[in-house]
Amino acid sequence: MKAKEEIIITQIETLDQFIAQNHSLENCTLQNVDLSEHPINWESIKIENTTFLGCIFPNEEVELHLRRIGGIIYPLIEGLPYNPYRSALYKWQELEQIMFNGETKDYQIYQHFSATKHHPNINEALSQRIHDHAIDDALRALLDIDADGNIQKKCVGIMGGHSTKRNDPFYKKTAIAAKLLTEAGFFVLSGGGPGIMEAANLGAYFAGKEVNDLNKALDILIQAPHYSEEGFTQQAKNVLDLYPSGAESVAIPTWFYGHEPSNLFGSHIAKYFSNAIREDVLLAIALYGIVFSPGSAGTTQEIFMDAAQNHYGSYGYYSPMVFLGKERYKLDTDIYNLIQQLSTGRIYNRLLHLSDEPESVVEFIKNNPPIKLVV
Repeated sequence: MKAKEEIIITQIETLDQFIAQNHSLENCTLQNVDLSEHPINWESIKIENTTFLGCIFPNEEVELHLRRIGGIIYPLIEGLPYNPYRSALYKWQELEQIMFNGETKDYQIYQHFSATKHHPNINEALSQRIHDHAIDDALRALLDIDADGNIQKKCVGIMGGHSTKRNDPFYKKTAIAAKLLTEAGFFVLSGGGPGIMEAANLGAYFAGKEVNDLNKALDILIQAPHYSEEGFTQQAKNVLDLYPSGAESVAIPTWFYGHEPSNLFGSHIAKYFSNAIREDVLLAIALYGIVFSPGSAGTTQEIFMDAAQNHYGSYGYYSPMVFLGKERYKLDTDIYNLIQQLSTGRIYNRLLHLSDEPESVVEFIKNNPPIKLVV
């Protein structure tokens, strides 16, 4: 029996891409495109296997015409403080936008999510899933991930405690490690929140700048050391006012922990509703390794999730697991020894490293690229 030929779907996210289709939308999905202003002869548009996700049409007649000739239309949903069909990652400026009620857009979405967090109705649940898929899609585009899962950017994740203060020694060490990694050509990822996550995006942001510039930024930030303190976000904005441009990195936070502010130093923010998806995505795309700075239960969970992925080669590669903090990971908790024991006889055993020095962390990652799983 002959295998069914795979249909290639063209994804259209801008008006220019739509115009380039030259009146044929066969096997196309249009996402979040405003079609209301451009003069279009809708009678000439060819529709077959065509889907419209949250697009804006000139009027109801056009929408009805497209439905009649076979177009599948997922309309914009009223009453949501977020767009499920968005075609791009967030920027901090969008999340920090002040809304009509005086709250930030970020906090408004968090409040909306929290109201039905444990039992959303079917429309809300579907909207959240569509939103998180849109974030997945935008993240794949940013990282240039192909159909086989190959990632063109050399991604390194940095994880650690969300409550780590800005004046903690490991906050600075993490920032230095992220700076050096970015300068060495790696693309830094973090969980997008405060603490060690902020330090990771901060360090990446200052790649290419003098160490004194990073130190100056730290002097500003420690005036509000913990995210629970007044002025915490404002001090980050003060740093960005002083240094308005920086190197790229990705922050991957979640509204599941929306009471914690997203940090402002990630140039791209992939914010999810589902924490489970967010955790898995972060670990999966950090192909060139994870750096674990000191953290508590959440970081410990991520360590063993990463170990499980390495243990079974879940994504086709074994990746470095680097622990920044001998006292935390060898003396206080014995986690490093346990991971060593679990990995005995496994390929990823040679990809484990423990250090107190950012420079040692970076050198190990540079000298130990991911190892491809041989089936």
